Amino acid sequence: MTSVHPGVRRTTSPAYRWVVLAMSWAAFTMTSVDRSTWGPASAAVSDSLGVPLAALGVFATGYYLGYVVSNAGGGVLTDWLGPRRVLAVSGAAAGLAMIAFGSSTSIAVGLALQAAVGLFAGVDYAAGLKLISVWFEPGERGLAAGVFMTATSLGTVIANAVVPSLIAASGWGTSYHVFGAVTVGIALLCLLLVRNGSAQTAAGSRAMPDVRPLLRNRDLLLLGLAGFGGLWGTYGFVTWSNTLMVKGSGIDPVHAGLVVVIFASIAIAVKPVVGWVCDRLGLGLRLPVAVLLAYFGVVLLVFGTLDSLTWFLVVAPLLGIGAYAYSPLTAAMTPLLVDSRVAGSAAGGVNAFWQLGSVIVPAAIGPVFAATGSFAAAFAALAAGPLIGAVITLFIRVPADAVRPR
Repeated sequence: MTSVHPGVRRTTSPAYRWVVLAMSWAAFTMTSVDRSTWGPASAAVSDSLGVPLAALGVFATGYYLGYVVSNAGGGVLTDWLGPRRVLAVSGAAAGLAMIAFGSSTSIAVGLALQAAVGLFAGVDYAAGLKLISVWFEPGERGLAAGVFMTATSLGTVIANAVVPSLIAASGWGTSYHVFGAVTVGIALLCLLLVRNGSAQTAAGSRAMPDVRPLLRNRDLLLLGLAGFGGLWGTYGFVTWSNTLMVKGSGIDPVHAGLVVVIFASIAIAVKPVVGWVCDRLGLGLRLPVAVLLAYFGVVLLVFGTLDSLTWFLVVAPLLGIGAYAYSPLTAAMTPLLVDSRVAGSAAGGVNAFWQLGSVIVPAAIGPVFAATGSFAAAFAALAAGPLIGAVITLFIRVPADAVRPR
């Protein structure tokens, strides 16, 4: 990332950068809430729209298809239009699509709207990181990025804490209406409060990077596969855990939501802490990623053997550590494997590939559970992703001079 443009601090109060971070984080949090709403709402949508259990995952897949597409191009779009405009327009469009989905009575229209929500929500990641690179000094960006990345976990917490109660009180559509309206409101605040910063004016003059070497970068491709396996487990659990606990173990929907809230809450602390520990102790990144992915896969297998609410609540935080601790490390590893001139393109491309795990797993787990009727079999299918990812990570070669304690 480049240094803060000198004009930024001279014309704006230093405290303003925290306003920028807060609005970026709020926008990213709400699109994460929008994404996570499907998990606790899916069973109710199934009953309302008559969607077969095995087909429920297709709705989540529709969302993630749009999300992957916008992740792949999000960095280019942010550089072209500016992060302020991207946050405002994409947030408003995603919120309106959420509201429309909450009133949908058609399976086909619902699938299209889920894809639209994902398409508009997927650019927040690049826009937020762009703003952090402009408004924060290099020594501050670790903290800023750590705070920003808690949005994905907090989104899962909020959705699972609120949606079951909203469904019980007034139906599944209300949750989509409420969260959609809040998303639109935050998008408007971004338009009013966020500034791109003076560095944005120079973005259009940069030459298009040559990304062809990235396609031949063995280690970057392996990192893409490892991260794919990790997200297979993480978002497979987020998408299917509520329904599997309700349908497979007879857990009350509100209690199932509580399990996922505990699971995701742990990540709010884990994400910044694990990166800080690895940096300070000089542990490197490759081995910790492999260990965390293997740990995640094993705990998923254990979770699949449980059949009581008490044990689900006990294991949930242990599962949350594995599900989220690897992600800041895989993100940090990306620029270590490529030339600095194409680090942004590498991050965008690899993140889009990682998200394919989110696209495929929702549609894959439903048929496994429908065919076997087995809670354990469904979680074994989820565990396969991070376990394979752990093995792949061991073959990544990180340059020795890139791994140093700060």
